[in-house]
Amino acid sequence: MPRKVRASLRRLLRLKNSMLWFQLRNELWKLFGKQRTYIGSGMFFLAQSIGILLFQFGQGPYGELSRDIRHAGLSPEHFISNLTVASFLLVPIVYFLLPLYVSLVGGDMVAKEAEDGTLRMILCRPISRLRLLALKWLAGAVFSLVLVVSLGVFSAIVASVFFPSGGLFVVLPLENIFGTFEGAAAWERFAIVHFFMTFEAVTLMSLAFMFSCFNVKPAAATILAISVFFISMILHDMPYFREMREWFMVHHLYVWTHFFRQQIPWWRVGESLSILAGYNLTFIIIGCAVFQRRDIKS
Repeated sequence: MPRKVRASLRRLLRLKNSMLWFQLRNELWKLFGKQRTYIGSGMFFLAQSIGILLFQFGQGPYGELSRDIRHAGLSPEHFISNLTVASFLLVPIVYFLLPLYVSLVGGDMVAKEAEDGTLRMILCRPISRLRLLALKWLAGAVFSLVLVVSLGVFSAIVASVFFPSGGLFVVLPLENIFGTFEGAAAWERFAIVHFFMTFEAVTLMSLAFMFSCFNVKPAAATILAISVFFISMILHDMPYFREMREWFMVHHLYVWTHFFRQQIPWWRVGESLSILAGYNLTFIIIGCAVFQRRDIKS
């Protein structure tokens, strides 16, 4: 190939990459420029702060946690620590609040712009619908990561203000999980749990994003995604369906709970991650297929 042709191809490739980065930056700017994007982080901080204050100044929660640690044959003075309190507050927040706020953002990403009429103007430019959706989904994935990281950082900082450092004690009765960790291993598990929690957030965002590609209002897309999640959670937690738990999406969304075990079942982690990847791919394909057939410009 002639040298001039190679140089032209390299310039074209650099231009294409710079345009791709510019468009992604624009989607991130729009996403993080909305006030509702920060509702989740604000409510996480509020819920964690209230819970930590109740653990510190309320006799009931502190006493219950102390009894659980004593029944396990451990020292409450050592295991009632910043990581233990942060982890106990983490579980209900992730079970109930995280799906709500990632679905709120995912349901807005396409449907809100279609409702406001800005999507019609965007599609008048030389950009394919598939590329537009890919950039929007990528921006939603970045938001999910930031939200989960902020959840972990807020909980660790606020808990460290009121509780000393020590071991990590975790009990999840519904998942039959019991774990104790010391020193650097405790911080490592706490960080790994939040990393794998991102897969839950991204999957739920993808579910809401799929509904957002339909011809529905943003609130309807969010409600549909939340409804699917809670139906799956209700069926998953019913004792009559215990033998069928692996059939429900929620079972694999909770892949992060395996990292609170003493021995990590890597084969279960790999199975859940592969299934979640299939869920995300399915949601994206359905959303793209529906969006390609929508009449938005008229």
